[in-house]
Amino acid sequence: MKNVKIALCALLVSGLMFSCKEEKKDEPATGQVETASKSSIEKANYATTEDGISIDKYTLTNANGMKMEVITMGGDIISLTAPDKDGKFEDVVLGYTSPDHYLTDNPTFFGAIIGRYGNRIANGKFSLDGKDYQLTVNDGPNSLHGGKGFDKNIWTAEPVEGDAPALKLSYTAKDGEEGYPGDLKVVVTYTLTNDNELKIDYEAETDKKTVVNLTQHSYFNLSGNFKSILDHVLEIKADKFLPVNATLIPTGELKPVAGTPFDFTSPKEVGKDINADNKQLKIAGGYDHCWIITDSSNNLKEVANLYHKASGRYMQVYTDQPAIQFYSGNFLDGSLDSKGGGKYDKNSGLCLETQHYPDAPNQPAFPSTTLNPGEKYTTTTIYKFSVK
Repeated sequence: MKNVKIALCALLVSGLMFSCKEEKKDEPATGQVETASKSSIEKANYATTEDGISIDKYTLTNANGMKMEVITMGGDIISLTAPDKDGKFEDVVLGYTSPDHYLTDNPTFFGAIIGRYGNRIANGKFSLDGKDYQLTVNDGPNSLHGGKGFDKNIWTAEPVEGDAPALKLSYTAKDGEEGYPGDLKVVVTYTLTNDNELKIDYEAETDKKTVVNLTQHSYFNLSGNFKSILDHVLEIKADKFLPVNATLIPTGELKPVAGTPFDFTSPKEVGKDINADNKQLKIAGGYDHCWIITDSSNNLKEVANLYHKASGRYMQVYTDQPAIQFYSGNFLDGSLDSKGGGKYDKNSGLCLETQHYPDAPNQPAFPSTTLNPGEKYTTTTIYKFSVK
């Protein structure tokens, strides 16, 4: 055995492995590059499209042993482990059990990067500077999550050097794609920090005036068994929410949460009021609404947290965005196989999607989502895992 110096994020011939710390040690007899830190990135083929395009899978492991698997189709996070109060690591995000589901269709948007516009745009239409744009309609009369959006495309992936494993994903949406104007260059970087955070940095630039609202669509279930999330305790630091019409488009009202089932200003179980006699809950079949963060600054701050008592897992959500969509998995119907065995039934997972307001391009009173040439769209969201 010989003494070797392992360079920061050294490449392996067999696939790819990134070491995120430089240090001297004996080279293992197998020839595999390892470091005292467990932090690494490994690359493997995940699947191949009908057109013969390879979909790669990257496995990020931080220094604590937390793992995340990401595929280049949609930048989908297909698994993410977190320790419970006994130190046991279990997967805490929903996902398909077979690559075939990601290749054919992803109506659930499991784990995907969402764009060019997250959430709904009424009737798939909006105007900019007097010009009308018709988008792909894929949710009743409306456009949802960009139509055949970013989740259906293959992204370019590049591991990033640093103290923790990070993966930079790039995609350019062409002018007219799904009806949107402008070539939009998007970069999303996932970092699995050594503080057990999933840090997501979004960047976008356009060559023509357009609208942008990016988010991440992971379904969380902190139990590790992918059964009901109704026993999860949720806090949302928001004093208003956006009521919706029959097709889930905001009415334009910013309604106080006080005295309604939408009040999560103090932690409460998701299931406590979900079946209340409330028109908004009946429209959506549960929670599928946008909450307006009370702290309106664009600083990175905690906007929500989620706790599962039995496992002790605790997840905090930080963002600089003005709103968060809480979706309680209402359209899961038991037709999809679960990674935990059985099926994904209604309320098997929940989404906490940081974002701007839905349908903002059609509602001037909402904060603007317009991006001009020469400007750079940047935003950050963090999902931090711990136990309590």
